[in-house]
Amino acid sequence: MPRSFDDPREELEYLKQVKTELDAATSKEQVVDIWKRHYLKVGHRKLGRLLVGRDLDSVVGGTSRARKRAGGTGSEPT
Repeated sequence: MPRSFDDPREELEYLKQVKTELDAATSKEQVVDIWKRHYLKVGHRKLGRLLVGRDLDSVVGGTSRARKRAGGTGSEPT
């Protein structure tokens, strides 16, 4: 699947906006609406991590598999 963001800073700003929306949601219907508007752009994993309250650094950090592709060892702390 092609990347939605060319610049990691752009992705971080977008995720901050989504996090703000999720934090302000007061009903299941609002969360569902936010999910539907954003999941194709950021993916279900990142949205799920935001939904359960993970901080943005760990959400943007991705999986160990992604870190390995980026040249990391995959064992860095998240």
